[in-house]
Amino acid sequence: MAVAAGLAAGAGAAQAAVPVVQIDQGRVGVALSHQETAAIADGPLPAVISMFVPLSRMGAGLQPDTTIYKDDKGGVHASLRQVMSEAADHPDGSVTLFVNVPSKGGRVLDVYQNWG
Repeated sequence: MAVAAGLAAGAGAAQAAVPVVQIDQGRVGVALSHQETAAIADGPLPAVISMFVPLSRMGAGLQPDTTIYKDDKGGVHASLRQVMSEAADHPDGSVTLFVNVPSKGGRVLDVYQNWG
């Protein structure tokens, strides 16, 4: 939950982050606007989060037209910043981030890309 709160706070003045609670799936998160996604992707937060949540504990839901490499077992080979930056590079791109409590198959943080 602290990660989601930190992401919302790190978005700056936009303040359009929408809390998302999925009790049935054991996770809480935040849906970011395009501006928030771009601001966070360009700032220090992805690196700070990665200091506490290793990439092996993050999951990513990628758009079908992503350019990020995904192996034949579904493993995403990208950093949190890369996943967020790719979404921010689309005019209507954004991300939704979830903290899984308890972790889902070892994943603590999930990030989902959204665009057109």
